[in-house]
Amino acid sequence: MELHEYTVSDLSHLLHENKVSSEEITRHFLGRIDAGKNLNAFISVFHEQALESARKADSDRKNGSVKSPLHGLPIAIKDNITIEGERCTCGSRMLKDFIPPYNAHVIERLNDAGVIYLGKTNMDEFAMGSSTETSHFGPVLNPVDTSRIPGGSSGGSAASVAGALAPWSLGSDTGGSIRQPAACCGVVGVKPTYGTVSRYGLVAFASSLDQIGPFARTVEDAALLLNVIQGHDHRDSTSYDKALPDTTAQLENSLRGKKIGIPKEYFIDGIHTDVAGNVQSAIDVLQSCGAEIVDISLPHTEYAVAVYYIIAPSEASSNLARYDGVKYGFRHSQAGDLQSMYRKTRREGFGAEVKRRIMIGAYALSSGYYDAYYKKAQQVRTLIKQDFDAAFKKVDVICTPTAPTPAFKIGEKINDPLQMYLSDIFTISVNIAGLPALSMPCGLTGEGLPVGLQIIAPALGEQRMFNVAHQYEKARG
Repeated sequence: MELHEYTVSDLSHLLHENKVSSEEITRHFLGRIDAGKNLNAFISVFHEQALESARKADSDRKNGSVKSPLHGLPIAIKDNITIEGERCTCGSRMLKDFIPPYNAHVIERLNDAGVIYLGKTNMDEFAMGSSTETSHFGPVLNPVDTSRIPGGSSGGSAASVAGALAPWSLGSDTGGSIRQPAACCGVVGVKPTYGTVSRYGLVAFASSLDQIGPFARTVEDAALLLNVIQGHDHRDSTSYDKALPDTTAQLENSLRGKKIGIPKEYFIDGIHTDVAGNVQSAIDVLQSCGAEIVDISLPHTEYAVAVYYIIAPSEASSNLARYDGVKYGFRHSQAGDLQSMYRKTRREGFGAEVKRRIMIGAYALSSGYYDAYYKKAQQVRTLIKQDFDAAFKKVDVICTPTAPTPAFKIGEKINDPLQMYLSDIFTISVNIAGLPALSMPCGLTGEGLPVGLQIIAPALGEQRMFNVAHQYEKARG
């Protein structure tokens, strides 16, 4: 086997047994990145820094100074997560030359574990998109079929794992931006419970919805990475301030007696027949593992897209007001006065989708419309959360399709915002309710495209979510 064919857990064992060095692993994946440039999965690649860090990790290991089982393993990072001294663009012209002076909390956690950074991955501009076509640096191609999108907004992170350019990666999920690309590329992607992973150093899109999470090839690898990055951070006022359980502790538990809810609202007209068929087959596998299948209803699901596209753009319009050309980032150089500089900077620094969402958000928050839109959306958000609360009194987890269709062709929906927004119809509710959810591959369409199974758990229910996912993975081989 070549090094990129091993799981992270396997690579960790090989390092521990001195059968391979960190430098060999890192050099191998850097070579894979260079050979896979056509995918456009990376905005920045840290060739020299990564090899230097790998050599340092090998030296530490020889001296008996191992920080964690993951010490010396390489990872890819979405380009909206800050690494001190390394460019952080958010896929935008606005920040194409921005060098952050500090590390995100998740980077501090990875540093403590001795993890090595391969580079920063491409993404939809400011994480606004479902196809990674809105990036200032060009679209990412899906490694499964390069004529198709990898999903978004974390398309580069998903493609880097699916294309074996990195053993695992970090992304961010505001309305499905980890799970939907995971489904499109056929990898595992996890959106944790809101507040369990600090948002400090994650460039803000919609602050009440954003969460950082892992991509990996296996459920166990994803659980290992989440274990490293989760935990309290006093710099994030929404950070969960109690000890969090080991996400790997219940992987091997039996599913016998577990109740899995299947919401009728997620099997709708228009869902691709191969998606519905593969997800139903996955549910049958879980039942054969001893789980009890329970039909449930989440009645306010139909309002989720409308609620999301009021709340998220509203928060985005506020968060992105800081990009005015004054303090940092892109500035138009030939404006005659301050107001002109603001207008020209924001007009030229932002792409079409970002400007569209800023305008929607500014309208929803404007005087005379706040109560009719933003306030009402927050009220319906509560109803959506209450649907989940009621469901989790009856079941342990909920299973749904991750996306209504497999990966579509590049360019197919870029000029139809409504169709693009509907790509996240099955993932948005999880962010609105602040719940953890995981997408994992559950089969292929007739065209050989991956289909994603979404497993949703109650708040802080990551252990049971990983347990169900791991047992399904084992049953399917």
